[in-house]
Amino acid sequence: MPRIGRIILPNYPHHVVQRGHNRQIVFAEEADYSYYLDTLEAFKQVYDVKVFGFCLMTNHVHLILQPGEAIADLGQLMKRLAGRQTRFVNRQESRSGTLWEGRYKSSPIDTDAYLLACCRYVELNPVRAGMTDSAAAYPWSSYRWHTRESADYDWLDADPCYMALGVTAEERALRYREFVHEAIPEEEWNLIREALQRGQLTGSDRFTDQVEAMIDRRIEHRKPGRPRRTRFDDEPN
Repeated sequence: MPRIGRIILPNYPHHVVQRGHNRQIVFAEEADYSYYLDTLEAFKQVYDVKVFGFCLMTNHVHLILQPGEAIADLGQLMKRLAGRQTRFVNRQESRSGTLWEGRYKSSPIDTDAYLLACCRYVELNPVRAGMTDSAAAYPWSSYRWHTRESADYDWLDADPCYMALGVTAEERALRYREFVHEAIPEEEWNLIREALQRGQLTGSDRFTDQVEAMIDRRIEHRKPGRPRRTRFDDEPN
């Protein structure tokens, strides 16, 4: 089966997932998580890529990334992240070989309709996987930064939808916490997951029309509708 062409859009957020090779463990110790995030912090500036959210699971990562005008920078950032983490783990474990699957998955996000929903989806992964009872109890995601419960990840970028939640930082944190704790329709969870699996758009038909006009190319596997508001894995996706 031919590989589906990746869609990368300048100045749009993308939901990105990269998995361990054969779903193997990639984060075994605290140092593994910290090293990956240190690399992300350093190279997001080199490649002019904004980071709106993340969650590091034991065998895969979720990232919400927005490239600037140079769309190739997103791929370069993912290449550097994968390469540096592989060399670090190989040194630590006196091993050799690949750590990651060869190709990361990505889905451009309809910013206004889906960006906050995708951040919620990402940050609730540990809850759905049964690794923790709450997003706040999991240290390796952006949730506690969004809710102002931790300043550990102050290098993260505040996306426009998050900023629109309130006038003050405290108001935004409160409303985001309420948003994450809402009952989330299974439909929304499935829509975000399926868009990522297909490597297509996380958005409405209107968003698809806009992107098709932008890239002058037909996009297959359209998905109707917009979110009614997500649900949650170490193996969810």
